[in-house]
Amino acid sequence: MLRIEKDSNGCVTRLLLSGRIQSDGIACIRSALDGGCKRSILDLNQVTLVDVPAVRFLIHCEDEGIELAGCPPYVREWMFRERAEGTELGPPPTAVFKRGDLQ
Repeated sequence: MLRIEKDSNGCVTRLLLSGRIQSDGIACIRSALDGGCKRSILDLNQVTLVDVPAVRFLIHCEDEGIELAGCPPYVREWMFRERAEGTELGPPPTAVFKRGDLQ
């Protein structure tokens, strides 16, 4: 389950994401980011699980200038690998990893 807490302060929107980020939650995150703020931050400190579409979404967010705060090392490593393989726009596999799988 994904939990999203939104904090908007002037022109900064911060989303605290908790739990699992999976493909079915990406639309909710996108919707929460739509606020017209110039600066957006996704706080990933409490993320416990991601799937491939979520990793690709996070890559896209970062490429669009959204800050990924507290990104778990396994997610950062997975993003690095996806970028190196150039597969972020490919079809989403069904792989799901938990914290500690890619260390």
